[in-house]
Parts: sequence; structure tokens; C-alpha cells
Amino acid sequence: MELVPLLLLTIICVVLLLGYPVAFTLAGVSILFAVVCIPFGIFDPTILKSIPIRVFGIMNNVTLLAVPLFIYMGTVLEKSGIAAKMLENMAAAFKNTKGGLSISIIFVGALLAASTGIVGATVVTMGLMSLPILINQGYERSFSTGLVASTGTLGQIIPPSIALVLLGDVMSNAYQRAQNDMGIFSQQTVTVGDLFIGAIVPGIMICLGYLIYTIYKNKTNPHLKDFTNSSNVENLVLFKTLMLPIILIFLVLGSIFAGIATPTEAAAIGAFGALMIALINQKVDISFIKETSEKTAVVSTMIFTILIGASIFSLIFRGVGGDDLIDLIFNSLPGGSYTALIFVLLVIFLLGFILDFIEICYVIIPLVAPPLLMMGFDPVWLAILFAINLQTSFLTPPFGFSLFYLRGVADESIQTKEIYKGVIPFIFIQLLILFLVILFPTIIIK
Repeated sequence: MELVPLLLLTIICVVLLLGYPVAFTLAGVSILFAVVCIPFGIFDPTILKSIPIRVFGIMNNVTLLAVPLFIYMGTVLEKSGIAAKMLENMAAAFKNTKGGLSISIIFVGALLAASTGIVGATVVTMGLMSLPILINQGYERSFSTGLVASTGTLGQIIPPSIALVLLGDVMSNAYQRAQNDMGIFSQQTVTVGDLFIGAIVPGIMICLGYLIYTIYKNKTNPHLKDFTNSSNVENLVLFKTLMLPIILIFLVLGSIFAGIATPTEAAAIGAFGALMIALINQKVDISFIKETSEKTAVVSTMIFTILIGASIFSLIFRGVGGDDLIDLIFNSLPGGSYTALIFVLLVIFLLGFILDFIEICYVIIPLVAPPLLMMGFDPVWLAILFAINLQTSFLTPPFGFSLFYLRGVADESIQTKEIYKGVIPFIFIQLLILFLVILFPTIIIK
């Protein structure tokens, strides 16, 4: 019987590799599999009655309302040109400074991560504006592409992050289920705000790791030229360009950390604030509103459709004995709880080669998180480990989304293997931070 849920997983993986849409594959294959299993007495058909309830629960989830709001906030800042202006002015501020452009990319990448949270937008913006200059300045092609692609993924771990919002919802449900299975009725909760706070120090550590590696590469590169950008930027202009997004970040995160607003309410503040910044910069018109709204609707629909498909898969996977399979795997592992944790993190890392973070977040983590939580691991600490690991899914060849974004805007003279080679050191930096967080759980602020 343990082979039945494994067969379901195998069929879904095969269909995904054939190129069918993720959301429809998860839901469609799972339902068809359940229908086939009913005559054999493997699946209880009454479980299918829970599907409408699950869909309604997802669409009625107030926490998930933060997703389209944060997407809108990032889209407005991207389409208004604020993100590009930040990079342009910061690069001009480092004029005639050896290695200054690469350092400015990390700083701007961190600011864009905290203000937009959209990996694709950050990678494309920095790829178009800074990648040609980096190469002309004497940086290695592989390092230049790796820096741009990796810095763009900081939006996965630095709050407010869409990934942390989605992960917060998943971990909240997993923690509740784990406590139910343990017979705990006076239950504790884990919120998106807890994950935002917990991600601050690891996010800073990853930025510092990128910075240290970049400074090392600058010192060891004999071909590096001074950045002689002809444009100048006054301190006041630089202050204005950076200050408005920083104030917006402070309002969004500060309201959450101070307990004044929920993540959803803070996301609404962020969306309105981004629109005001665009208005101040005279970028708002009817076509702008239409374009940003349409993009927000498309991205949000994609996320929620995958979410619904993953929820249906999870329901049917458990209905055919998936929980028993997970328990069997965990109980068969030698070495106790930390062996199980390392095994799960390794599986998630390997899945990052072929799956998007949303798919991993809503398909894999709901299956493995409850058993790990029942072993006594802290939910916030565990969620941040997942978040750091999921960040690598944007960088791991051959299907890392950040690599695809950069390949789409990079010059044809830059080979794909150079992009793959360039991100490897940054992947190791992220894995090092992951290892440090495992060794020193107190890194996570609670």
C-alpha cells in the first residue's frame, strides 16, 4: 500500500516533465488517480467532498491577501522606473571607485528585495543596466552574471517577501496539524510576521557573504578598471532616490514588527505607498495603472491556481496513504531527528533543480513539515531553513528561474555555461549560511 502514493508522485513528476501546466497537473492527475483507485478500495470517495471546502478556505484566507498586495507594490516600483533609477544613481555615486559598481549592485539588490520582492523584475533590471558595464569594466563574465542573478534572488529571503508570506501560511497549517496529531489542544501559532522577523539576520548574513566574496574578487582581479560613468549624481538626488523606498520599507516592516498592523494590512500600506512614490515621480497615468494591475492579476492568478492544485494533490495524497509513506521514510532513517532534517533539506535542494519555489512550498513542505515539527523542531527556525533552501531553487542549474531571466536579457556573446559557472560560488554562500543557521539556531530572532 505504501507504493500507491509513491506511484501518484511518480506520475505527477512525469507529466510535469512533459511540460504540462503545474496547477492543472497537480489537480487533474490527482483527481484521475483517485477515481481509478476507488474501485479497488484504495481511496475513499467521500474525501472528494472536501475539495470545495479547501478551495473556499484558500480564497477566504486573509493572510494570503497579502500576496497580490505585495506583488502590486513591487510591480508599481518596477514599472515606474524607481528600481532602475536607484541602480543608476547608486552606480554614479561610485564613479571612479575600483570595484564600486559590483558593491553598489549588492546594496541596490538588497533594497530592491525589501521593496519589490519580485525576483524576475530585479534580475531583468540589473541585467539590462549593469551587466554590460560590469563586463566592460573588466569583471569576469561568469562572476558578473553570477552576481546579477544571485543578488536578484535576495527578494526570496529579505522581508517583506512573497515567498515568506506563502511559507508562513504553509507552516501555520503544518504546525496546527502537528499539534493536533500530538494531542495538544492549547495550541500555539506561527505567523507571517514571525517569519519576517526571523529572516532578518539570515538575510543580512547572505548579503554580507555576497559582499565579502565580491570584495575578494575585486582585489584578485588585475584586469579591473575604474568605473568611469560619465553621469554625475548629487548627494541630494541620491538621497531622494533612495529615501522614499527606504521609508516605504520602514513603514511596511515597522508596522508588522511593532504589532500595529498584520502582514496583510502592511501589504496594503506598501501598495498604496508605492503608488504614492510613483505619483511623486510623475509616473502615474491610466496606462500605467492598467499595466500594473494586469501584471498583478496574472501573477496572483498563477500563484493561487498552483495553490489550489497543490491543495487538491495534498488531500488525495493523504487519502491514498501518503502520510504512512512519509512516516515510513522518516522512521527508516538512522540517526534521529537531525538526520531526517538534513534528508528533507537535501531533497528540497535537489528538487530546486527542476521545480519552482511555489511548487516546492505547496507540494513538498506540507508533507514533510508536520513530522519534523512533531520531532520538536521550532516552527520559525524550520521555516527559515526552508526559505534559505528555497532561495537556491532560483539559482540551481539547469532550471533556476533567475538563470532564465538573466539568459533572456544577457548578450548573446555570454554563454549559458558561464552563467551556470558564475552562480556556483553564490550557491555555496547560501548553503554556508544555511549550515550556520542549523548549527546556531539563536541566529533566528523571535
